[in-house]
Amino acid sequence: MPVVTEREGEVRVFTFKEGVLSAVAHDLEISVERFRLEWDDARTSVTATFDANSLRVLHAIVRGAPSSALSDRDKRKIEGNLRDDVLQAKRFPEIRFQSTRVDGQRVEGTLTLHGVSRPIATELREEGSRLMADVLLHQPDFGITPYTAMLGTLRVQAGVRVRVAVPK
Repeated sequence: MPVVTEREGEVRVFTFKEGVLSAVAHDLEISVERFRLEWDDARTSVTATFDANSLRVLHAIVRGAPSSALSDRDKRKIEGNLRDDVLQAKRFPEIRFQSTRVDGQRVEGTLTLHGVSRPIATELREEGSRLMADVLLHQPDFGITPYTAMLGTLRVQAGVRVRVAVPK
């Protein structure tokens, strides 16, 4: 059974800001540093686990491009908020996906995040030597309250984009 971990693949989470004070905030690119993805030899079944404690802020995104706008201290503070307040990783340390159907480039399955299981689906695409998948997740569907600050005038949008890239 082929296995892909963080050594061979990558998982990125993209968050987007909103609210009255969104001009002082940043969209973010976050890396999932520990994960394991397995599929059967025929690639008809996929299982993946992601460590909710392993999210690391890579950088802010300004006008669609990576930016050095965040200090290391800012990044660590955001990671703490993600881990402790948003994902509640002590209580829900593992994020899990189990496919229910793999048909060509389409993958359907159940994602368990924050103790809530929901169906999701994605289309795989080839980019060079990698298979890529993007999934838009609506945080409240999983019982997650998107991060807010400054009395709600600064918020993370409810929708976050997750990108998975693995070798073909």
